[in-house]
Amino acid sequence: MNFTHGKIMPMPIHDEVKNSFLDYAMSVIVSRALPDVRDGLKPVHRRILYAMYELGMWPDKPHKKSARLVGEVLGKYHPHGDTAVYDAMVRLAQNFSSRYPLVDGHGNFGSVDGDRAAAMRYTEARMSKIATEMLSEIHKETIDFRPNFDDTLEEPEVLPARFPNLLLNGSAGIAVGMATNIPPHNLREVVDALVHMIDNPECEDTEIMQHITGPDFPTGGLILGREGIRSAYRTGRGIIKIRAKTQIERMENGKSRIVVTELPYQVNKAKTIEKIADLVREKKLEGITDLRDESDRTGMRIVIELKRETNAQVLLNQMFKFTQLQQTFGIIMLALVNNKPQVLNLREMLGHYLEHQKDVITRRTRFDLRKAEERAHILEGLRIALKNLDAVIKLIRASKNTEEARTGLMENFGLTQIQAQAILDMRLQKLTGLERQKLEDEYLELIQKISYLKEILANERLVYQIIKDEMGEIRKKYGDDRRTAIVIDEDDFAVEDLIAEEDMVVTLTHNGYIKRLPVTTYRVQKRGGRGITGMSTKGDDFVEHVFVASTHDYLCCFTNRGKMYRKKVFEIPESGRTTRGVAIVNLLAVEPGEYVTAVIPVKDFNAGQFMFMCTRQGYVKKTPLEEFINARKGGLIALSLAENDELIDVRLTNGKYEVALVTYHGLSIRFAEENVRSMGRSARGVRGISLGPGDKVMSLEVLPPEMEQETEMLVVTEKGFGKRTPFSEYRAQTRGGKGIYTIRILEKNGPVMGAKMVRPGDEVMMITARGVVIRQDAADISIQGRHTQGVTLIRLDEGDRVVSLARVVVEENEA
Repeated sequence: MNFTHGKIMPMPIHDEVKNSFLDYAMSVIVSRALPDVRDGLKPVHRRILYAMYELGMWPDKPHKKSARLVGEVLGKYHPHGDTAVYDAMVRLAQNFSSRYPLVDGHGNFGSVDGDRAAAMRYTEARMSKIATEMLSEIHKETIDFRPNFDDTLEEPEVLPARFPNLLLNGSAGIAVGMATNIPPHNLREVVDALVHMIDNPECEDTEIMQHITGPDFPTGGLILGREGIRSAYRTGRGIIKIRAKTQIERMENGKSRIVVTELPYQVNKAKTIEKIADLVREKKLEGITDLRDESDRTGMRIVIELKRETNAQVLLNQMFKFTQLQQTFGIIMLALVNNKPQVLNLREMLGHYLEHQKDVITRRTRFDLRKAEERAHILEGLRIALKNLDAVIKLIRASKNTEEARTGLMENFGLTQIQAQAILDMRLQKLTGLERQKLEDEYLELIQKISYLKEILANERLVYQIIKDEMGEIRKKYGDDRRTAIVIDEDDFAVEDLIAEEDMVVTLTHNGYIKRLPVTTYRVQKRGGRGITGMSTKGDDFVEHVFVASTHDYLCCFTNRGKMYRKKVFEIPESGRTTRGVAIVNLLAVEPGEYVTAVIPVKDFNAGQFMFMCTRQGYVKKTPLEEFINARKGGLIALSLAENDELIDVRLTNGKYEVALVTYHGLSIRFAEENVRSMGRSARGVRGISLGPGDKVMSLEVLPPEMEQETEMLVVTEKGFGKRTPFSEYRAQTRGGKGIYTIRILEKNGPVMGAKMVRPGDEVMMITARGVVIRQDAADISIQGRHTQGVTLIRLDEGDRVVSLARVVVEENEA
């Protein structure tokens, strides 16, 4: 319903809602949420600064209670809640919210920990020094005024803003159907860009961006990459990634710690620390031993101490992923242009500010010109009076009243009313010779000033030169260095680019503890040596897997249940030689009762290769490698298994290898990989060898056919016996047969523990259940026939046994 002149007029409700909502939306857009492109202020901020101007809250005057200012703003200009006004004033005073604070606060104005400011009755405020530039020469009619909410006073429509506040302090606001989010910038850079635009009106956007390199947040931090910045500056919209400034320090005890000294813009320090602690409790972050806040008046310092074996860079990358140590900032450069919302690029924003300054300088010049001409007009009259002093005195003495004297002066000396009144108001001391000379000097100076002011109004280049000069003074007075650095985005390169590429020995125990350490940790020993301790184990735990891989390789972990999990090798914590490492369940999302049975490194999943798998019950399968490229956190199904079967090993092949299986009872079978067709991940596979009662497959080996003549099969038993047998002695058979003997099994040497293909120059590594490691040249192991029992490779203590065997390829540059 619409009430007009006391009459009720029917109106469709949808029209009324549409019109009313439109009025509300425009009110929010224009009068509340969006900044003006000229001074970068929303109405509430503008009213706060103008109220401070009227109250005389200058930087050189004592602070006044915030409540007094809030009351002044509410009562005269801003009829909204006092909380809204006070919160806006507080933000103007926070040096972690505003790049160049416009309010100088005294008292508790909040903190980066999210603490709220004290109540307005406790805090005090005044204008900051730079804020005076926002109101500079406002009394010289440089801007327009409009009636306040009750038409009893006037308030400025915009402030003179002698520096580009919209870019320097930024702005954020949510209107109706639109939002703005302009980041803060560095004063020196913005002024330099404006000067460049004045000198080169046709300059390219790239030239402007050479001066303004990017946002400059009050809290510092790092901006990753420049693509988001370029997008925002060219189109008005863009997304940038900002990251905390961190450094990794080495402690005296050999451990490392991560120190955070700067946080991303608008990030709560206390909540960030709390989030890290929660992630540690949830075991999403492993390797943190201590977390504390050492921040003080000198600056921010969050210290995160790590375990000795923890890779600090990997953990830091995890914190960037899971916490607000890294976040995105969506730039929307939306502002009011002639009271209409408009998304602006960088050039347009700077251009609108220059137009505003041109208008301010022009209006100020006109004001100064008018005042100068008015004063010169009075001085001209005084000069006439001084030249005719006796006649003037005689006329005034003969007049009956002031009106008669004024009229007489105007008629007899050709003066205007203003000039005649000035003569009547002149004090007698002006008649002295010195004062008469001062009047003459003042008049001559005014004539020169009037000429200069007229020249400014007639020459646009002089206006721009004044803008350059005055902004140069502001740059010199308030400019400072950048706080936010711009660095290369890590998306432009892989995380492993930060990790040195080197060969690592990765070990995994029966109970699921994994670690890595440089391959050079183990010195080469002769056959029959005692070995060195490679891992400390507890209880009935023992080392079950050992292999060599580059830190940049993918680590594909296959479990007994036929699933594959994937990690980078450098993501495995590096540990000391005698430590047992970390539980692999903290790295992989394995299920209860599931454990890793095969681990292989992969460099590229699109290399046209196959995953060749073998189960304990003698089934084999090959699957294209690319089917494993999209690994999930919960793992991928590698093959289907019978209820009493398990996956024991996986190898990378090209589809044309020779395959050899070795069993617990000393049997082996050799067949061509081409006899096994390619299958999908969910298939079970085909039979590779037929097993006798109590027998089981212990090893899977693959070999390119062309390397048969230079390759031997190394077989090692649980009691430390072993031998090399030329692979050519193993005749090719049909897949699925019972196989032939590969070693003679006796009580002395025990059942087969494992087998490896070795070649000249290879070294092998054996690990016992008690963690003893021995590394020796394969050439030092005797070559014997398939039916022999082998020779002693490692002397074992009572009750110990060999549990793992690995082949090490010796690099030319290895010591």
